Amino acid sequence: MTPHGARAGEDAEDLDVEEVLALVKNSNGNHLPDPAARGETDSARTPDRPDPAARPGTRHRATPWPEARALAERAGRNATRAARRAPVSAPLDTALGLTLAAPLDALTDLPSFDTSAMDGWAVCGPAPWHVRDEGVLAGHAAPAPLTDGEAVRIATGARIPPDTSAVLRSEHGRTDDKGRLYATRDVVPGQDIRPRGQECRTGDQLLAVGTLVTPAVLGLAAAAGYDTVTAVARARAEVLVLGDELLTQGLPHDGLIRDALGPMLPPWLRALGAEVTAVRRVRDDADTLHEAITTSDADVILTTGGTAAGPVDHVHPVLRRIGAELLVDGVNVRPGHPMLLARTAETQHLVGLPGNPLAAVSGLLTLAEPLLRILAARPAPDPYTMPLRDAVHGHPHDTRLVPVVLRGDEAVPLHYNGPAMLRGIAAADALAVVPPGGARPGQETELLDLPWASGGIGVCFT
Repeated sequence: MTPHGARAGEDAEDLDVEEVLALVKNSNGNHLPDPAARGETDSARTPDRPDPAARPGTRHRATPWPEARALAERAGRNATRAARRAPVSAPLDTALGLTLAAPLDALTDLPSFDTSAMDGWAVCGPAPWHVRDEGVLAGHAAPAPLTDGEAVRIATGARIPPDTSAVLRSEHGRTDDKGRLYATRDVVPGQDIRPRGQECRTGDQLLAVGTLVTPAVLGLAAAAGYDTVTAVARARAEVLVLGDELLTQGLPHDGLIRDALGPMLPPWLRALGAEVTAVRRVRDDADTLHEAITTSDADVILTTGGTAAGPVDHVHPVLRRIGAELLVDGVNVRPGHPMLLARTAETQHLVGLPGNPLAAVSGLLTLAEPLLRILAARPAPDPYTMPLRDAVHGHPHDTRLVPVVLRGDEAVPLHYNGPAMLRGIAAADALAVVPPGGARPGQETELLDLPWASGGIGVCFT
């Protein structure tokens, strides 16, 4: 038999991240439109020809919300091509939330021997049967064969004795005072026996490249004899929490407020498939922020606050100082309009989140989620809509993201949905994508699932 985990880098068809991404994309037709498909190219967005937004005194036109998400996906694809990251061999206890970069093929037949599906008796031939004194338990060596008219007590998962006709469940048998066993209902040959190879044969493909590693995938891999799986490495993310006004403990006081994003962002990023390498608190000083960004080796840097044009908003000036390329500088979405996406190096990006908590969530789902999903080679979620129970006021020109709870076949908008509020999102199942102008009761509206409510990536919080 092949040693445990051998396919994690030996005879498996290992693919790099770009190849896995191509397979995932081909199997899922729901990716956002690529700006290149509309005739846009990278020619005006290269390091040699910086984006005009990177120059002092100019501002990039705010990007429509769907286009911003498409640009974040595209940035992930470009970084993936440039990095050509090799797959990793991940132990099962660390692989949750990764994407398979090699197929999971059966290393053995499953089950690898005939086993009992129930507690009861293994019987041979027609009733009545003489019951042996000894029993057959799971995990023990192969039992002796049965002869015609013989039975033996057997436990679920135990090896079936040779020449067994069927397994008679405990509740379907009775014995007389002479120790003979009778069936209380008809016995069908082969009943309650799991034959060798019932689930798979050696070499069968159990799961394809691009499969998200869920708890069930881990169980299947273990049952199939794997100790490791070959997967796409997690993107490394670093969070820079900006602001002199932020407290890390206690009640707000004297103009200081509690930092809500420091505790919220790391688990959310892990749910999106990233490895959070650090959470650093950065005071409102341009030189300190410059050092924090230029010394980071993360694939994705996330900053909180400082993306507007106030006296201590240093993100734009620092990006200009380091020659970063602004890919998205403001998005036509509420909350979260001043979010941004910049390429700080060939394979490194910075997502600038607004400082208001719900606005930061908007930036996370608009820019960070598509970028990290591509870097993790995860499939795009299937888009879906539900009718709104109540009307939602819209912005005249911008998309609105509104927390909702799902009740039956309707989405119920929640109150407390202002940019600085987390009360609504904390109770929400999803965010409704409300088009400019608002939505009326019963209107079908696109929904964005939240990790803890989707039953998918939420498994990756740990």
